[in-house]
Amino acid sequence: MSENRIQEGALIGVVGAGVMGAGIAQVAAQAGHPVRLLDVREGAAAAAIAQTAKGLDGLVAKGRMTAEERDAVIARIQPAIATAELADAALVIEVIVEKLEPKQALLRELDGLLAPAAIIASNTSSISVTALANGMANPQRLVGMHFFNPVPLMKLVEVVSGAETEPAFADAIFDLSRRWGKTPVHARSTPGFIVNRIARPYYAETLALLLEQAAEPAHLDRALRGAGFRMGPCELMDLIGHDTNFLVTQSVFEANFGDKRYQPSLVQRALVDGGRLGRKVGKGFYVGTPAAAASVPAPAGDVPHALTLCGRGGLVDTLAGWLTHKGLVFSRGESADWCGLQIGELQLHLSSGVSAAQLAHDRQHPALAVIDWPVAPDRCDALALSLAPKLSAAHQAQAEDLLLHLGWQPLVVRDAPGLVVARTVAMLVNEGADAVWQGVCDEAGADTAMKLGVNYPAGPFEWLALLGASTVAETLDGLFAAYRSERYRISPLLQQRRWA
Repeated sequence: MSENRIQEGALIGVVGAGVMGAGIAQVAAQAGHPVRLLDVREGAAAAAIAQTAKGLDGLVAKGRMTAEERDAVIARIQPAIATAELADAALVIEVIVEKLEPKQALLRELDGLLAPAAIIASNTSSISVTALANGMANPQRLVGMHFFNPVPLMKLVEVVSGAETEPAFADAIFDLSRRWGKTPVHARSTPGFIVNRIARPYYAETLALLLEQAAEPAHLDRALRGAGFRMGPCELMDLIGHDTNFLVTQSVFEANFGDKRYQPSLVQRALVDGGRLGRKVGKGFYVGTPAAAASVPAPAGDVPHALTLCGRGGLVDTLAGWLTHKGLVFSRGESADWCGLQIGELQLHLSSGVSAAQLAHDRQHPALAVIDWPVAPDRCDALALSLAPKLSAAHQAQAEDLLLHLGWQPLVVRDAPGLVVARTVAMLVNEGADAVWQGVCDEAGADTAMKLGVNYPAGPFEWLALLGASTVAETLDGLFAAYRSERYRISPLLQQRRWA
């Protein structure tokens, strides 16, 4: 790798002076590299440099950078007017329009211009690196270098290898990313790479619940924020833009030859068709920004002492710890054939991907409800709850009051299999497992990518360690049985963990 290592102070070329390109140029310059920033739009590179200087002024004002450091960084970034000015660069990163043909044309031009040892990188977020390299004389030196926005702040870089990429060049980009203060992860060039692939269920399961009219967007968002996500999926899609999110989903779906797991949603298509694109136009799922959730009300009375925690597993242990933390007296029923809480006749089952109606029927026990997974009880302020058809009003009140004692606002939703958090987290784990099974990344890379790339509270394999393979697989089995859809097929890796 030493002969491919990009040396300290080597010239870096960046083609494309948009927000991402300017951010990459700033990061390279802050790491001590001279940078030449090229854009076909006249004056765009100079304007981007001026905007970067303005941003660094803010760091100086906050005492996080000296004026001398700011001046040195800006002095290292110079506008270029032609690709010929990049001929002596050790690395050129293209950050142009996300379309195959223009990128291929640029990459072929750079391939004929740069020295044999120079590396060419693409910041593509979704286009196959293998396809981009098609037509290059030296495809082995093309590496995907996928940054996340805003580049100066976001730590993750997906280092993507196409079919022709030589490992030494990918390793050189991995090493450089680290020296630039980033956290790189290796990925194989498959649709969506790591983050955009594994993240699809976070949007897709909520969109499926909306299609079934299971709950309002605000309830779904609150339930998932209660699992530790910084933003609920509806407010996040509003922020991203429904046109952008829909196109990414459509791209991944088509690239996977119509795999049902990535199927776009009619709900989101209707938003796009109706011009409800999100915050950039003032309306999406919400008009403007969503209102803050109301505080959790006080419970109505004391919890009966005859409270039993049933079953075994990571979720049950998590719930036991939280019951103790909240000062609730309970006994353990580890021999029970189900997991959850029991108060007298009332059974509150932890979701297993099966509806409350089916559980009540199968068990011949009408006093039954299903509660969502409390994967992050200390961060949770609301938990989804579904009710069996013949559950009495008194038992419903008892169930809701218990959740209030635990500090969680009960969110009564339609009796959809898997509720909200359970089906979403199970599918995220399953998608991560499939990515590893197919060699897209390793387990540590999947966890790192999802936490740093999209700020998830845990990675798929961290959730798997908490929940156990049997719990996740059982939930997916329940969803598959309910919907009869390939969308919920279990990853072979997850199956093997379950059997082990």
